[in-house]
Amino acid sequence: MNAPLFQEPVRSAMSSHRDVGRAATELAAQLSHPDLGFVLFFCSAEYDLGALSSALEAAFAGVRLAGCTTAGELTPRGYDQGTITALGFDRNLFAVEVGLVEELETFTLPRAQKLVDTLIGRCRDTRVAPIKGRTFALTLLDGLSSQEEQVLVTLDSALGSIPHFGGSAGDDIHLTGTHVYVDGAFRTQAAVVVMVNTPLDFEVFTTHHMQSLEKKLIVTEADPATRTVYELNAEPAAVEYARLLGIELDDLDFGTFAMNPLAVRIGQEYFVRSIQKVNPDLSLTFYCAVENGIVLTAMRPDAMLANLRHRLDGIESTLGEPLITIGCDCFLRRLEAELTGQADETSRLLVQHNVVGFNTYGEQFDGMHINQTFTGVVIGRTQNDY
Repeated sequence: MNAPLFQEPVRSAMSSHRDVGRAATELAAQLSHPDLGFVLFFCSAEYDLGALSSALEAAFAGVRLAGCTTAGELTPRGYDQGTITALGFDRNLFAVEVGLVEELETFTLPRAQKLVDTLIGRCRDTRVAPIKGRTFALTLLDGLSSQEEQVLVTLDSALGSIPHFGGSAGDDIHLTGTHVYVDGAFRTQAAVVVMVNTPLDFEVFTTHHMQSLEKKLIVTEADPATRTVYELNAEPAAVEYARLLGIELDDLDFGTFAMNPLAVRIGQEYFVRSIQKVNPDLSLTFYCAVENGIVLTAMRPDAMLANLRHRLDGIESTLGEPLITIGCDCFLRRLEAELTGQADETSRLLVQHNVVGFNTYGEQFDGMHINQTFTGVVIGRTQNDY
């Protein structure tokens, strides 16, 4: 039997206060209630993270928290910067369990299976909903760890049929330090796995608006461990990329990377491999894994706003009005929206669809690490009784 909800089992909040104590207090005032069971938050890296940790733990005493730093926030008022946004989950309709992954480079399948089994067992004990078909996982990873691919593939094998999405933590495009938060502390070289079990209908999804061109580049020298490409078509990588675009080396910047991405084709699908920076030796560092011999295809942006609107509308035509959409939106998409004058319209679309989340250094979907996508989960208002 399906029944519509008349209360809000997920509440959203935000604060733009620079004082961490005031910010935490303001979030708690918006989210706290007797049945609050879990808080998920996304914050600017500009905050004093040690002080913010203490303030949040004090404001939400007895409530489990998880989150990460961002390259921009998706708040109840749309695109934001320099803020904290959070979601509070009602324990009556959400069993939420959290696991920490450290030593990412040695995250093996037995470790992953033990973690997943533990989280599933704890969710099952709450008896909120059956595990099968009523559970999804959210991952938050250190966005500068360069370990996303190994962690995600391993975790996906352990999750089995449980759908999974997530994002890589950012640091307001400084590229110096990104953090995930769990167990009362901000951490680097770590990942957080959030398992959510609920009787509410939901759909995990990903979408992008890039179209392939005919131009190709072959990676002829690379270091996969650092995601650095030294040569494309046997030429210095930055030189060959600039030649492909018909621009000068000095014109390569975040805007260029956002509007002229490269992608690898797997089957019939293209998966963007975004460029992070040009190095002094004219190599290119990427946000995703790159290997010797792969073929990179030049891509061009299509209508990003129309693509996102179509995808969300399609999901909501099945689920109905969304209770909340948790979104992981690549920071290069936000940059594109700003460069094309669509930032305000995109913000309005996010508000319309009740999206809360963050701008990422990479997105995660069912074991894949991808770039320049919008990835997330739409949670509906319809409750299934069991």
